[in-house]
Amino acid sequence: MPEDLLKIDELKTVFRTEAGTARAVDGVSFTVGRGETVGLVGESGCGKSVTALSIMRLVADPPGRIESGSIVFEGRDLLGLSEKEMRKVRGNEISIVFQEPLSSLNPVFTCGEQIREAIALHQKLGRRESRAKAVDMLRLVRIPDPDKRYSSYPHQMSGGMRQRVMIAMALSCQPKLLIADEPSTALDVSVQAQIIELLVDLRVGRDMAVLLITHDLAVVAQMADRVVVMYAGSVVEESPVEELFASPAHPYTKGLIDSLPKLGQSLERLPMIPGTVPDPLHVPEGCRFSDRCQERFDKCSVEPPLFDLAAGRRARCWLCEGSEG
Repeated sequence: MPEDLLKIDELKTVFRTEAGTARAVDGVSFTVGRGETVGLVGESGCGKSVTALSIMRLVADPPGRIESGSIVFEGRDLLGLSEKEMRKVRGNEISIVFQEPLSSLNPVFTCGEQIREAIALHQKLGRRESRAKAVDMLRLVRIPDPDKRYSSYPHQMSGGMRQRVMIAMALSCQPKLLIADEPSTALDVSVQAQIIELLVDLRVGRDMAVLLITHDLAVVAQMADRVVVMYAGSVVEESPVEELFASPAHPYTKGLIDSLPKLGQSLERLPMIPGTVPDPLHVPEGCRFSDRCQERFDKCSVEPPLFDLAAGRRARCWLCEGSEG
């Protein structure tokens, strides 16, 4: 296991609403090692993106609030930093790529200027030096004719090109950790493959850690070293990627993997997990997955702990009791 770069412990992030308190992230713990890619997976509404926003301290308050826990990055608890100190971390040491670049890029500035501004802010470079580095970053993410594209506005670029611009901006200050939140969602399949290949190459070339947030297990299989599975604001399984796909321990993980199309398999309809992710305002008692689980039994009325299994694996299921390694 690589040395921990990021360690999240018992993180709880809530949102106060007129209907009550929504527990979007409820006691989440996991680590990301130096140079490691960790996939954070689960259906929409499981708390993945709120976890990412919590790491960056970008949860809007109100209505959101990080209630408790710790987010330790290189020995510093980010929750204890002032906003001024946190601004030095964002973009410089930890960067994030959001899933919809058109809403993340400013429509009234050119793409090149937005990259240049990030470089100038964090690296204290002059206009000429920061512009040259911005062009180099566009070249690094394989945007053709980067000198010309520097002057293009977001609406003049395709979705795949805009995502490359966001990646260029995120990597411009050589962060130690990149958070990629659904980086290939809403892109054509061929463009998705190009973006994933680009992220893999950049990660290896820069010895950078990546927290990959996605619901696409095919992307996880291609990119991740280790996988953390979330459900209803909680971690339900953690495993090295090969072991997870070979023998998932939690019924929820099994359901996700079974729903993937398989080469050579002919089915009229893919298997699916019945029901939906519970409302964070009304999380069920006991096991949070029990009302959708085909393997539930009486003990599921009590929430299980995360059982430590063999080979660095953990699973939050009573079926794993007695299998601790």
